[in-house]
Amino acid sequence: MTEYQAAKQAILPEKVRYERGSFHALIESYYKSKQWARMGDAYQKVRGNALERFRAKHGDKPVSALQARHIDKWMMEISDTPHAANDLRKMLNQLMKHAILLGLRETNPVNATEAIRVDSEGYHCWSEDEIARFDTRWALGTRERLAKELLLYTALRRSDIVRIGRQNRQDNLLILRHSKNKSDTVIPILPPLARALDAIEVQHLTYLVTAFGKPFTAAGFGNWFGERCEMAGLPHCTAHGLRKAMARRLAEAGVSTLEGRAVTGHKSDAMFAHYAKKANDKIMAHRALTIVSDALGLANENGKLSEKGK
Repeated sequence: MTEYQAAKQAILPEKVRYERGSFHALIESYYKSKQWARMGDAYQKVRGNALERFRAKHGDKPVSALQARHIDKWMMEISDTPHAANDLRKMLNQLMKHAILLGLRETNPVNATEAIRVDSEGYHCWSEDEIARFDTRWALGTRERLAKELLLYTALRRSDIVRIGRQNRQDNLLILRHSKNKSDTVIPILPPLARALDAIEVQHLTYLVTAFGKPFTAAGFGNWFGERCEMAGLPHCTAHGLRKAMARRLAEAGVSTLEGRAVTGHKSDAMFAHYAKKANDKIMAHRALTIVSDALGLANENGKLSEKGK
């Protein structure tokens, strides 16, 4: 039983029989589906809270009566928070797919709707200058520096970074688990992270703890790290932005998408590409043409690109 399911059972200890074909019954069935089981605990908690809010309003309604115009109306009602509107659409899309599997519907009305376009690129991707500025403010031996090196060199989400500890280390390797999509990653501990780990005496099961020696919650860690970024003069920087920075670095280094995903734990090429799109085009273009030059013998005696072959 997952953390979310246990909490839900504590609130609703009595088993309730819902009318077949209602959203109440569909959501209960969805909680037992393969799709739900594949989600990590943290994602289940977020999605579960959204599902419970939805069925508090619409639980008694028949699934078969849902139409695209209803979904569009609900999305427009919260269009001032487009991410929330799009999350609602994603949630309903999964529910409708499950309803089709159960034979409650033949078509998915979500397909006739469109997501709200969001101009924001999401969390800011840290630049190399911003990484250096943070290091200047928080020296080796501080929790802040250890947190930054862990975030950057593991590319973990904050929900996972608060769980990592000595048990994840084997010699010069870290064995990681991405709870959102349950992917496993084994990565070498690069020198900056090794130095940060060695600079602090770890007395707890997790590397990162509060001032009281207790493990962080994901939200608590995010708030704490955000405050430390502000103290470093980087109020626009976040923990998640360091995950993007590692994806950017991987792209600029010329690794393949598959190799990059092996580090970040992304399940699809599209998601890794989204995170890596801040990569410096100038760096990548020069590297690409250098490879072409070497392959065609276009470099001069100094090893530089020449006009030969034009």
